[in-house]
Amino acid sequence: MLSKTQIRFLKSEAHHLHPIVMIGTNGLSDAVQKEINLALDSHELVKIKLGQLPDEEQAAIIEDICRIQQAEFVQKIGHIAVIYRSNPEKKRYSLPK
Repeated sequence: MLSKTQIRFLKSEAHHLHPIVMIGTNGLSDAVQKEINLALDSHELVKIKLGQLPDEEQAAIIEDICRIQQAEFVQKIGHIAVIYRSNPEKKRYSLPK
């Protein structure tokens, strides 16, 4: 679980990032999950574009991604979600305490 300070830090780090994965009308397919996993392994902090889905569906997709990928939800702005998962082998971000 991320603290408020860690979330604030990750939000500032994610500000300049562009979405790496885009989820379309097919939703969370296995191929999309693999792409998210690869992105989290290499980048730790990723933006995911959720497409033109209703807010309830977006929230369900974010919840599924975090559960399946064992990742932390950072924020959602519009149709973009920011997700974080630490990679102990390739540490890119040193989170504040």
